[in-house]
Amino acid sequence: MSHISKIEVQIKSLEDLKEACQQLGFQFMENQQNFKWYGEWIGDSPLPEGMKVEDIGKCDHAIRIKGCDYEIGVIKRDNHYQLFWDNWYRGGLKKAIGKDAGVIKQAYSTAKIRKEAKLKGYKVIQKKLDQNIRLILTR
Repeated sequence: MSHISKIEVQIKSLEDLKEACQQLGFQFMENQQNFKWYGEWIGDSPLPEGMKVEDIGKCDHAIRIKGCDYEIGVIKRDNHYQLFWDNWYRGGLKKAIGKDAGVIKQAYSTAKIRKEAKLKGYKVIQKKLDQNIRLILTR
């Protein structure tokens, strides 16, 4: 079964996405042109807006996660990137990144904030609180 979904986050910086992947122990596959998914469109769920059946699995880069059969596709759209994945449970991604890909969204946001804060002269301390992350900025 295939259920291609768009992760609701706009990636403005590939460097921040690479940093997020590194923090999570994921592998950013630069210039990989296809991402692993079920491999056959079943048609039992709607395609993400703007995607055609023949586009499924194509990407500009990919994210590989150890222990998962499927990958996340990183696709260039205008001035940003979007992330697409096959969220069928047997692909393993849902367990690794959460139902709505919260793990990736959180890591990307954290990497982006850390970079911006450092550029503005702040020292950044990161603390993990259960499922949340707390960033403390000091000068």
